[in-house]
Amino acid sequence: MASSPDQLSQAAREALHQFKGSLLISAVSAWEIALLHKRGRLLLPVAPEVFVQRAVTRHGLNELPVTTGVAMAAVALPDIHNDPFDRILIAETLERKCRIVTKDAVIPTYPGIQVVW
Repeated sequence: MASSPDQLSQAAREALHQFKGSLLISAVSAWEIALLHKRGRLLLPVAPEVFVQRAVTRHGLNELPVTTGVAMAAVALPDIHNDPFDRILIAETLERKCRIVTKDAVIPTYPGIQVVW
């Protein structure tokens, strides 16, 4: 959404537009962006903290902290996905009873997950 909006599916673009102002960004997403940038796997035009803050402001995102409950729920999930970042996003999505915008093919295999893509 922030770095390559042209790569979003039509359904994702529509959902992001429809729910602008009530969209969430997980703290774990910011962490992953910074980590990928540090490892050279994500090129950004500015420092990761600036990039994320600009995206939050520009897209009217609401920051979602990772709670202890979500951390524990992520560990308790079935061992379908091995990525700890994605497991937290899944747990947050289930806890909040919301939809997640992702092209990740594994995330929709979790029971109760509603994916927009």
